[in-house]
Amino acid sequence: MPLSPLPATNFASPFASMKGNHVAVRVPDYEAAKRWYIEKLDFRFVHHWLFGDLKLAYLAAATDENFLLEIIGGSDPVPRHDFTDLTDSLRIAGYHHLCFMVESVDKTVAELRRREVQIVAEPFDLVEISRRLAFITDPWNNLIEFAEILR
Repeated sequence: MPLSPLPATNFASPFASMKGNHVAVRVPDYEAAKRWYIEKLDFRFVHHWLFGDLKLAYLAAATDENFLLEIIGGSDPVPRHDFTDLTDSLRIAGYHHLCFMVESVDKTVAELRRREVQIVAEPFDLVEISRRLAFITDPWNNLIEFAEILR
């Protein structure tokens, strides 16, 4: 079942210029996080800066020029819950996951497995939204979804 068409664009909105730009991921080890996203997911380093005792960096996916991942490291962050099961993760309120569209979820998961990335949910079809999905976690328990449009 395909998704319903989006409602008409609202150029009269005072928020008409709003577009996605980045998502921030808080990690206890700044350098390890940069390395993990670059080595495991082929992100590209864009820029880094300091903010108080924090180190921050923007990373970009291999071919995406429009959306960035912000890594925030330094000081002592409170650890997240350890996600090993997708259903259990859905019980916790607040930010849940970041999603990237891919051509093939199965090929993506196979490569992630080869790179020894933790798979939280094996590929499955969610017909209600015409997507094939899979979930992984980074070493700091941030969930990442990969989605493919079912045809």
